[in-house]
Amino acid sequence: MELGTLIASSENVDVYQQGNIVIKLFKEGCPKTLALYEALTHARVEDTGLSIPRIHEVSVIGSRWAIHMDCIEGKTLAQVMEEDPEHKADYIQQMVEIQLEIHAKKVPKLSKLKDKLKRQIDSLDCIDDVKKYELQTRLDSMPKHIKLCHGNFMPENIILNQNGTFIVDWVAARQGNASADVGRTYLLLSLKDPEMAEQYLNMFCKKTNTSKKYVQEWLPIVAAARLTENRPEERDLLMKWIDVVAYE
Repeated sequence: MELGTLIASSENVDVYQQGNIVIKLFKEGCPKTLALYEALTHARVEDTGLSIPRIHEVSVIGSRWAIHMDCIEGKTLAQVMEEDPEHKADYIQQMVEIQLEIHAKKVPKLSKLKDKLKRQIDSLDCIDDVKKYELQTRLDSMPKHIKLCHGNFMPENIILNQNGTFIVDWVAARQGNASADVGRTYLLLSLKDPEMAEQYLNMFCKKTNTSKKYVQEWLPIVAAARLTENRPEERDLLMKWIDVVAYE
C-alpha cells in the first residue's frame, strides 16, 4: 500500500499524508490495544459534535496497526501567535474559549482522568512512598467531575483554516475535572513560555470565576504525572512542582 508522504514521527507512530487523509501508522511491536484504544477514544469524542478530524478506518498495514483520519490543513494557533505577536492576548482568549467548549461536553464512556493520574503517580520510582501518599491523598480529595478533558490542550493542537477551527490529538482525552486539564495546559505552557502560561491561567479563572488557588492545587499532581513521560530536561523543575506544600 502506498502510504504517501511522511509528515511526522514519534516514539510509537509514523504519520503519513495521503491526499486528504492522514494515516497514523503504529510502529512495529506496538500492541493492537494501543491503536484500538486511541481510535475508540477519538471516535467517542467525535460523537460530541466538536470540530475534530473524523476517523475513516482502522486497518493493519503489513504487521502494523493504522488509523486513517481526515487531514486538517491550515496553521496551528501556535504558528499564528508567532506570526502575529501583537495580538497574542486575543489568541490566548480564543484558546480558552475553545477549551471551555470542550469542557462543556460529557462523554460518559471515556476513561476517568483521576484513574489515569493515580496509575501514573503509583508508577513513579523517582519519588518515595511518603510523597506518593501525599499526592494520592491530594488527588483523592479533589472534586470528582465528568467533563471532557483534552489531556494535551496546547496551541500546537488547534488548527485554523478557512473552514473553521479544529482540535487534534485526542489520545489523552479523559472525563474528569476541568481544572486538572487546565493545570496540565498551564504546566506545559510554563515549560515553554511562563508569561503566556500566567496570561492563560488568569484568563481562564476570570472567564469561569474559578479560584486560581484551586487550579494551582492540581499542579503537584499533574507535574507528577508529567514525570512519567521521561523528559530529562524537565525533571528538575517537575520535581520542584510536586512539592505538595507549595500551594497550601
